[in-house]
Amino acid sequence: MPLPTPRPRLAAAALILLAATAGCSDPVDGSGAGLSRNDLVADLAAQLAGATDLTYEATYQLTGGATATIAQAQKPARRAYVYPGGQVLVTNDATTECRTTAKPATCTMTAPATPTSPPPPSVFRGADASGMITPATVLTLLNKAILDPDLEVDQHDTTIAGRHATCVDLTGVDGAAARDFATCITNEGVLGSFTGVLGQGRIEVAMTHYADSVPDDRFRTPKAAKLIDRRGT
Repeated sequence: MPLPTPRPRLAAAALILLAATAGCSDPVDGSGAGLSRNDLVADLAAQLAGATDLTYEATYQLTGGATATIAQAQKPARRAYVYPGGQVLVTNDATTECRTTAKPATCTMTAPATPTSPPPPSVFRGADASGMITPATVLTLLNKAILDPDLEVDQHDTTIAGRHATCVDLTGVDGAAARDFATCITNEGVLGSFTGVLGQGRIEVAMTHYADSVPDDRFRTPKAAKLIDRRGT
């Protein structure tokens, strides 16, 4: 089945990325023929980056059978990352990290993120420890791969949780936190799956459910949670 025509916004973003890497790669064999290896990865990175204005909820299975959820909505823009032992909420009011292993849960509020000041990586340490990976981390890895002139890529298409996705297996990415990794990005730009070694652990994440609507309570702290407000510090 032919791939849907990319949206103009994604096509423009892809052209910006491709201009930075043009002329430094070899063609990809098979279904990616006609594109350079770096072009293909740049296109996926543009799709993933362009998904920030979507409203969706995705459930993922993690290594060992645990689950995690990534949700985002618009007007106002807000995001939620729910994982075993905690959650992170990113809203216009605050970036809130909750630890849910103890009862009541403890949630620490820090200054809200802005386009030029994203949430600090430290708030996602609990998510990383749970075996979850955020789209922002995958985007960083793909952007590193775009700059590698000797990138090795194996590309294929698949269906994940009912969504068509393009997948790449990347080998020997210079300067990346994971030199070898595989990821799938859906046509909408949503993270479909990731497999690779980050830090000292292997991460395997696969989307099992997708919805284009999100209940409002997904962006609320757990009931009776103890709130620690550090937005003024």
